[in-house]
Amino acid sequence: MKISTFDFDESKKTFIIAELSANHNQRFDLAVETIKAAKQAGADAIKVQTYTPDTITLDSDNPCFQIKYGSLWDGTTLYKLYQQAYTPWEWQPELKRIAEAEGLIFFSSPFDLTAVDFLEKMDVPAYKIASFEIHDIPLIEYVASKGKPVILSTGIATLPEIEEAVAACRKVGNNQISILKCTSSYPAPPEEANLKTIPDIAKRFGVVAGLSDHTMGGTTAIAAVALGARIIEKHVILDRSMGGPDSAFSMEPAEFRQMTEDIRTVEKALGRVNYDLTAKTEKSRVHGRSLFVVTDIQKGDILTNQNIRSIRPADGLHPRYLPDILGKKAAFDLKRGMPLTWNMID
Repeated sequence: MKISTFDFDESKKTFIIAELSANHNQRFDLAVETIKAAKQAGADAIKVQTYTPDTITLDSDNPCFQIKYGSLWDGTTLYKLYQQAYTPWEWQPELKRIAEAEGLIFFSSPFDLTAVDFLEKMDVPAYKIASFEIHDIPLIEYVASKGKPVILSTGIATLPEIEEAVAACRKVGNNQISILKCTSSYPAPPEEANLKTIPDIAKRFGVVAGLSDHTMGGTTAIAAVALGARIIEKHVILDRSMGGPDSAFSMEPAEFRQMTEDIRTVEKALGRVNYDLTAKTEKSRVHGRSLFVVTDIQKGDILTNQNIRSIRPADGLHPRYLPDILGKKAAFDLKRGMPLTWNMID
């Protein structure tokens, strides 16, 4: 199953990614069940993360390896967190097979060059660069050199750093770039989402733009689609009560399903630039306004604002003619409730 940036243009549906992350709690059966639930919830793709504790950090208790910045994971070390969170590599080929059998696209975020090589052997159709890897320019160049779509998350990057990451992809001839606005806070407050950045990203970089969303619920993601996001990524979990490193900000299947349904509704509502009337609204024009006789008028009486008014329905003359009619005389007796026509005016 292949994807390209052309799958994300305005003629296509929003590409909805379910992030598995650590929400398998080191149980293969839970990973499989979550993938199947994501499909039922309307996801287009399932994404995993390809690293081991040793490929992403060091097993060290030195202060710089301890998590202590007000996050969900404070009080442990990076190594211990990733021991709990990583997705075993030996699972991933089978997870890919299962996902594709379900009709999902399966791809991953690699965190080092060995992960890229492993994923290449699996023939994944695209790559995601996680927010905290956006500074790793050699990794980005290596990923981009594979000639597949690259999705960049921007959670901890400044504008110049995003520019540098995009340039790294283009340096090796890869223009299949998508950029996701992301707030690297877990969960992320909606007031920090700054969704207006999404259309700016698309225009500034000439790429498909989207949202990697860590806010609770689906509202932020739905709003992002209304602003032009073509990709939405959300963490999915079977049940938040299972616990785990990412459970607190992950969506349960029913919530994910509601979000996808709301996104599809928004897509329909966005439509296109169009000033034409539908057949139904054309029929509704009969209930618009027009000029009517609102009191009995004798032949020769002057037409005034008191005896001629613009009211519903639309059987009489267009309201634009009211200034031309006022001060004229009635050509014959007129009864209250008659739609005004030109032959009534002398």
